[in-house]
Amino acid sequence: MGENRYDRILLKLSGEALAGPDGYGIDPMRAAEVAEIVKDVYDLGVEIAMVIGAGNLWRGSVGTSEGMARATADHMGMIATVMNALALQDALERVGIVTRVQTAIEMRTVAEPFIRLRAIRHLEKGRVVIIAGGTGNPYFTTDSAGALRAVELDAEVLIKATKVDAIYDDDPIKNPDAKRYDSLTYLDFLNMQLRVMDTTAVSLCMENDMPIVVLDFWQDDSVKRLIQGETVGTTISAH
Repeated sequence: MGENRYDRILLKLSGEALAGPDGYGIDPMRAAEVAEIVKDVYDLGVEIAMVIGAGNLWRGSVGTSEGMARATADHMGMIATVMNALALQDALERVGIVTRVQTAIEMRTVAEPFIRLRAIRHLEKGRVVIIAGGTGNPYFTTDSAGALRAVELDAEVLIKATKVDAIYDDDPIKNPDAKRYDSLTYLDFLNMQLRVMDTTAVSLCMENDMPIVVLDFWQDDSVKRLIQGETVGTTISAH
């Protein structure tokens, strides 16, 4: 086995990664596909923590557009991430990976509370840790939760898994002349006001020198190839 570029990663997935063909709900077959991709990376000996969103089940903007309090809408979204985490845990366990779900909102009958040192111990013992419940606070996205957990758990990189192979200056589907970036500095990303990731998450990574890689999760072995040293997606870092 060759030497890996990263030994501990935080993988940030959108809820849509588990969705069915219509983009909503939890599709067990899709969860199984995610689990197989994660297993390929896990088999390299990498310690994996994951944060997952809830866009397949609930979007707070839907509620707030109808007058719902933002805090209420966000708490509903945090609870929905726990459903996604449990579905992903089941899929990972089915492929032989011991997995723990921790959540920022306590639900002791279904998941552990998020405790930093306990999560690190799980990683050291070869368990995948799925962290749900966002940051536990409204007004913060799961991107921000991913950045926070990556820093807390001493991950070496935050991998933002998307459906696009890199960051572009425009929508590459709508604009074939969109410029692709192999790398950006944190300040470049913030100044360009790119919407791939929220500014709070990127600012937190900048303050803690946490590199971010944005890639297409579904592209052949993209995460695995990144771990093995290939240039994949777009890297956001200090230089």
